[in-house]
Amino acid sequence: MTTIADFTVNTNRGEALDLKDKLGTVLLVVNTASKCGFTPQYDGLEKLFQQYKDRGFEVLGFPCNQFGAQEPGNADEIAEFCKVNFGVTFPLMAKVEVNGTGASPLFDWMKSSAKGLMGSTSIKWNFTKFLIGRDGKLVKRYGPTDAPDRIARDIEALL
Repeated sequence: MTTIADFTVNTNRGEALDLKDKLGTVLLVVNTASKCGFTPQYDGLEKLFQQYKDRGFEVLGFPCNQFGAQEPGNADEIAEFCKVNFGVTFPLMAKVEVNGTGASPLFDWMKSSAKGLMGSTSIKWNFTKFLIGRDGKLVKRYGPTDAPDRIARDIEALL
């Protein structure tokens, strides 16, 4: 069975991050964008991270420019925007594609493991969220309209 440990991603600094190093941690993986109506969710994501990081929880933000070109910046611009406007301290990864032939293998796995509305596998918009348990298995998918604070109960159950 596939788990998060089967994937390597790049940080926003271009360094490889082997996700097997995240086994034992509850993860919330999110495709993000800086110029989206859901961008204020960065605040809620950071609050979740601060609330639970000492108990083994982490948010991984994956900037994505596939939806309305709402993440046009480079890695430094994105990181600066997130820090200045929302105080983001959780890890930001390199910009990715989440749909199509260039999609990140991580996102392909998550989409096929937890289908969206009406069985859809594609991601419909920015701020789709995937909750991963300590064992590296996908637990649940949340849509862009699911505010981060509504995920807290599910996070607590995994911690």
